[in-house]
Amino acid sequence: MPATLPPRSQQVNRYPQPTRYPQAGRSPQRPSHRSSTIVGVLERLEELRAGAAECAGAPAWALSDDELVGGLDIVHSLEQATVAIKAHLVRQIDARNLAGTQSHRGTVTWLRERLRINPQAASDLVEMAKALERYEHLDRALSAGDVHTHQAMAVADALDDLPADLETEIAERAQTTLVGWCRELEPAKLRRIGTRILEHVAPERVDQKDEEALRREEERARKRRAFTLSTPFEGMVRVSGDLPIEDAAIVRAALDPLCTPQPGDLRTPAQQRADALVDICRLALNCGDLPDNGGDRPQLAITVSYDAVNNELRRARLDTGESLSAAAARRVACDAQLLPIVLGGPGQVLDVGRTRRLATGALRRALIARDEGCAFPSCDRPPRWCSAHHMRHWADGGATDQDNLVLLCSEHHRLIHEGDWQVRLGPDKQPEFIPPAYIDATRRPRRNIFHRRT
Repeated sequence: MPATLPPRSQQVNRYPQPTRYPQAGRSPQRPSHRSSTIVGVLERLEELRAGAAECAGAPAWALSDDELVGGLDIVHSLEQATVAIKAHLVRQIDARNLAGTQSHRGTVTWLRERLRINPQAASDLVEMAKALERYEHLDRALSAGDVHTHQAMAVADALDDLPADLETEIAERAQTTLVGWCRELEPAKLRRIGTRILEHVAPERVDQKDEEALRREEERARKRRAFTLSTPFEGMVRVSGDLPIEDAAIVRAALDPLCTPQPGDLRTPAQQRADALVDICRLALNCGDLPDNGGDRPQLAITVSYDAVNNELRRARLDTGESLSAAAARRVACDAQLLPIVLGGPGQVLDVGRTRRLATGALRRALIARDEGCAFPSCDRPPRWCSAHHMRHWADGGATDQDNLVLLCSEHHRLIHEGDWQVRLGPDKQPEFIPPAYIDATRRPRRNIFHRRT
């Protein structure tokens, strides 16, 4: 029979912080939260290894479906706890400079030879050890098996990118928020949303920081813009280039209507875009005389936040999901047909620009301003990939208005119609989704954290 592991509360996942040995170039390190006295660490680890080896030799085919799933969850959690144990040991080895005393250039080189692992794995292990030393809440979560290795590094990278002068309270809030999101998001999505963590924990700090960063990014993009037609070879001319975000949005807006799939259309998306580019140029030439201002501009939806206190516009967001600085938004507004959407408070729509003929256009723009993409939890699909779903079906008398609609991508639209998920508006008029009991027995409502400041 597999060895019985001790209760989690009794398991060893913390190591003492021994007296630091004097070393050249090393500054004193902060005290750790780990227990100062632990007896029999090696004995407990040997027991753990023996129990794991015994479990590994047991036949998995003899387990029921529930036992298979439960066993996988336990092993995954245990695996992360052992990563934390290894990181704690490596941190102490690095702090004591054991590699140097054994004539190695550094801890990474020593780990390569000691554990027979490749350089990148050794370097990642050292970085993990340092990250857990910096972020105690992340350390506790990994040690408990609530966060896995790649999630932990994504969280650490996001926290490392925070401003150096950030208040301690806000930094702690960012750490706990990111660790909490690990229950829902895989590492790639954690990295994406980690770049915007200040929007969630300190929106008052983010506008100035983002505005300055966006201005620098736009200046760099403007200098690097290019469009190239290569010399013909085998009957083909390669078209390549780079465009700033605002210019690319105009190109996309012009191409998209000509790229709509039609029945029997066997072209690939890339072929559709190539044909659309040619069609647009042909249309411009057929006008007979290209106007100085390029004719009617593509229609863009630009969402801007309004600061009622300072009576000024903040940064803007295109309907493709990319951000623009306030300066760029004003520049585009001088030379395009725009549909302004002004927001106030936590994303409420204050004013929606309307075309003269289609009231549904304004309604969809209001949904885009509220949801900013697929509203399903953890989905990052942009608005153009989404359709409006009636929370109370239209056939059952549901109204076609903002309080009964939510943006969903095709995958999650199908899931809502065919699955056991439920969707509703919360007290703050934001969409929230209730999972089926077999996913979450408590059926705790979930929200999308990609597209909003929450």
